[in-house]
Amino acid sequence: MENFIYSINVTFPIFLVMVIGYFLKQIGMLNDNFVTVANRFNFKVTLPFMLFRDIAGVDIRAVFDLKYVLFCALVSTACFWLIWGGVKLFLKDQTMRGAFVQASFRSSAAVMGLAFIQNIYGTSAMGPLMIVSAVPLYNIFSVIVLTFEGENASGVDGKQKIKEACIGIAKNPIILGILAGLIVGLLGIEFPTIINKTVNSVAQMATPLALITIGAGFEGRKALAKIKPTIAASLIKLVIQPLIFLPVAVWMGFGGEKMIAILIMLASPTTPSCYIMAKSMNNDGVLTASVIVTTTLLAAFTLTGWIFILKSVGLIG
Repeated sequence: MENFIYSINVTFPIFLVMVIGYFLKQIGMLNDNFVTVANRFNFKVTLPFMLFRDIAGVDIRAVFDLKYVLFCALVSTACFWLIWGGVKLFLKDQTMRGAFVQASFRSSAAVMGLAFIQNIYGTSAMGPLMIVSAVPLYNIFSVIVLTFEGENASGVDGKQKIKEACIGIAKNPIILGILAGLIVGLLGIEFPTIINKTVNSVAQMATPLALITIGAGFEGRKALAKIKPTIAASLIKLVIQPLIFLPVAVWMGFGGEKMIAILIMLASPTTPSCYIMAKSMNNDGVLTASVIVTTTLLAAFTLTGWIFILKSVGLIG
């Protein structure tokens, strides 16, 4: 019951902030121009600052575990390619493919993951280490699929798509923020308090502004027309991925903090930054927002169920 209440306390406020954004758009306080500008601001400024802050603050060398890092990286990679391969076979509408793949495999590891881990274990090095292992790949793979499956992808030759994807990865502000955080974390660079407070102030805007923007950009009637892909993507995100890969983690001997971090990587809601990237790269924002809303609402129940199972079999304390 404790875990259930905590899960609700983590996920429902996020969902309600989206509702506030939707309500403000309906009464005319926010408009489409706000959504466009806020998406661009989040993508290029606040999210890179947030990821830089979270990763730069970790002593990566002290907590590094090669087996754990490789597991997180390989599982993230497997999820992406398996989902994309399945989408190529079963989803006929190409305009939805990029958004579907990204929303299905990409977790809210940075936004919600650390909150869950810290609630159970207090301070934990395994959460940031999971973020370092998985989040850069989330962004690289997202750029690739959104480039190859975007609205402007039809009629573009393969070499041109590869070139665009490479340029997109090299210029992606989120990836640049992660790389900068890794460099600072590895070198152990200490910034003055004035710099730290400035970075933290900008980083703190990322999540609430992203959620307000998702709510304001959510188009209910259009989302209802895409209810089947929304449900399919949500099931993949919250149920199927952990069902396949958690037994592999058990077989490899992971438990405790590592198991919780792996669970968050596999089964937490779709991250709000998916919407920002989908809109920025001319992919299906309606489907993306719909999956984010649905997975955020359902995660209070599914994550609680997974935590209960892991506790029952003695894999977490």
